Amino acid sequence: MKLTLRVWRQQNADAPGTMATYPVDGISEDMSFLEMLDTLNEELTLKGEEPVAFDHDCREGICGACSLVINGDAHGPERTTTCQLHMRSFDDGDTIDVEPWRAAAFPVVKDLVVDRSAFDRIIQSGGYISAPTGAAPEAHSTPVPKPDADFAFEHAECIGCGACVAACPNGSAMLFTSAKINHLNVLPQGAPERETRVLDMVAQMDEEGFGGCTLTGECATACPKGIPLPSIAAMNKEWLRATRKVSR
Repeated sequence: MKLTLRVWRQQNADAPGTMATYPVDGISEDMSFLEMLDTLNEELTLKGEEPVAFDHDCREGICGACSLVINGDAHGPERTTTCQLHMRSFDDGDTIDVEPWRAAAFPVVKDLVVDRSAFDRIIQSGGYISAPTGAAPEAHSTPVPKPDADFAFEHAECIGCGACVAACPNGSAMLFTSAKINHLNVLPQGAPERETRVLDMVAQMDEEGFGGCTLTGECATACPKGIPLPSIAAMNKEWLRATRKVSR
């Protein structure tokens, strides 16, 4: 395959950025998108040019680090992570635009790398459970109804990639935050911090500068792990419940 890449280049957070055009040839349709970028970077290095900076880690669709907007879509045209997107999703001769996540709360570090530490701070504000010291309790000592267990597992799949924020026209982090809250609040282990968790995490989300949610649904459409849109409604219900309980 022969492709034309238009890639966002930005030296640092304070420097202006621009789209740079690079032709690439000899791309196999079985390559992943990141392997294609590796090929580009090898060519740039051989020419004495600076390679394109981009985030990656596991390359197995687990860590969520591979945050790229491809032709205007978070993670590209398929509902998957960028590292699991293969070049057979494109046609020979295509022009492909590659950009970083676009959100005020995710400032660009360099080229395609953004600072997603806002997500870390949201989790730090309440995404934990009380853990008494001593031996681990027997796994079956705290029964969990299957519907609750399924609900928790569904939301625990969130890998924190940020595609929901990048896809949202408002740059909202409601789907991510709701996944982290709902995962713990439905389980007995999460009961001690149930009210403070949702209040603190929502407050931290707002403090980080994410936009408001207008339920356009683009977040759920882009989520590679399929976190459902009703997750946001469940979090709002938890927030209202906590607000009423704390105000009494």
